[in-house]
Amino acid sequence: MITTIVLVKAEPQLIPKCAVALAGIDGVTDVYSVSGEWDLVCIIKVAEYEEIAHVVTEEFPKVPGLKRTTTLTAFRAYSKKDLEQAFNIGVE
Repeated sequence: MITTIVLVKAEPQLIPKCAVALAGIDGVTDVYSVSGEWDLVCIIKVAEYEEIAHVVTEEFPKVPGLKRTTTLTAFRAYSKKDLEQAFNIGVE
């Protein structure tokens, strides 16, 4: 599974509408309203890289109120759970 994070800048008055529309796109698993420079953060999880291109370049531009995006594709995932499991391998 390929995970991509998309940072979204949206028209202020359309942020809620934009978030709902983004959440309805196939491949988008989560949409967060955030503070700071960006308005929304989208998590995309798909099986193939071509699907990222489809979602970000063909589906996102259809969303009303979306001004710009920055796309970050994850290479590796590190989590506390994964680290704890790694230290427990072979320990009984």
